[in-house]
Amino acid sequence: MPNVEPKEYPWYGIVSGRELEQGDLLFGCPVLEIPRKIDESGEVTSEITVRHQNVVIVTQSCDLTVRDDGKRNVDEVILCPIYFKNELTTHGIFGKNEGWESCRKGRHPGYHLLNNCDSPGHEFEFGLVDLRRVYSLSIGFVEEFAARKGERVRLLPPYREHLSQAFARFFMRVGLPVDIPPFLTQRSSTVGG
Repeated sequence: MPNVEPKEYPWYGIVSGRELEQGDLLFGCPVLEIPRKIDESGEVTSEITVRHQNVVIVTQSCDLTVRDDGKRNVDEVILCPIYFKNELTTHGIFGKNEGWESCRKGRHPGYHLLNNCDSPGHEFEFGLVDLRRVYSLSIGFVEEFAARKGERVRLLPPYREHLSQAFARFFMRVGLPVDIPPFLTQRSSTVGG
């Protein structure tokens, strides 16, 4: 049997302009931080702050495109933060390669691993998408921000769909109040008779 090289499946493409898709990485995107406490009167006691965060779009691409009637399915874009390996050197889990390997194997459902990027002018190291934290910004704002950034990195298929699946899997988890007991502790029985 001949030795066949695996097909190349690039992780990233470079895009520019206002058009948004799921998997677009936006570096330094402004996100809102709301104070954690409300005073006794029910009023917010401190100002909302704007922080700049590296994020990835997790809203489905089909919801971001303009329909035939000129409208979209959504008004807001859902974004999740990305942290790069060099930012997490003191993190309890992801400060070590073992934590990254465990994430690569899918053992941390609240996180998703992104490969490093070596596209000239857009290089970055391995990234960790935090699926536990979600931001929402108006689609017009995100389009304008993306357009002003110029070139940006876009996660390509099938890696974009892999991220989407991880996001869905994290939010669809259901904890049962009473689970089926482990089969290793059950006695053999026949069902139905």
